[in-house]
Amino acid sequence: MKDKLVDTASELFLQLGFKSVTMDDLAEQMGISKKTIYAHFRNKTDLIDACACSIFDKISAGIDCISDQGLNPIEELYEIKKFAMMHLKNEKSSPQYQLKKYYPQIYKSLNAKKYNMMKDCVLTNIKRGMEMGIYRENLDAHFVARIYFSGVTSLNDDDLFPKAGFPMPQLMDQYLEYHLRGIVTPKGRNILNTIINSNQE
Repeated sequence: MKDKLVDTASELFLQLGFKSVTMDDLAEQMGISKKTIYAHFRNKTDLIDACACSIFDKISAGIDCISDQGLNPIEELYEIKKFAMMHLKNEKSSPQYQLKKYYPQIYKSLNAKKYNMMKDCVLTNIKRGMEMGIYRENLDAHFVARIYFSGVTSLNDDDLFPKAGFPMPQLMDQYLEYHLRGIVTPKGRNILNTIINSNQE
């Protein structure tokens, strides 16, 4: 029951936002009483913490699977972006923004885990791209990895990028292209242009 609660609550939180969904909403959605929920979680904050960790673990495992496929580094980043967007439901309700605003301790803990996971993933991606000659050989990989993480994180800031004017799928595409065009070689640019053109068809 606990796993089912986390899965259902995670779906609701991603669709409607961490602040917007109440325990009553979750109980009604599952056809159970609130007492059943509180038998597994002391309060809503505990439930949100469990859901945030569950979402992170699923996305992290999926990214590991993509990284193991042996794609070239540019294709790999696009596949990871596609996978993350699918699991975050396009973030129509700005759940990460709500998490930061209303549950800052959970957000801080989650962000630290995201940073470590993404830093390692992007560092490996950059180094492989440099070895393959599709990223510039003079890159400071640690700097680029941190700048990339900083930029991706800022996309979830609803003050900077209001969802009404900046839908997340387009925003992620634009940011990924912006990032890659700054680090690719002419060989890498050909690969990037092919991917962009195929995505537009």
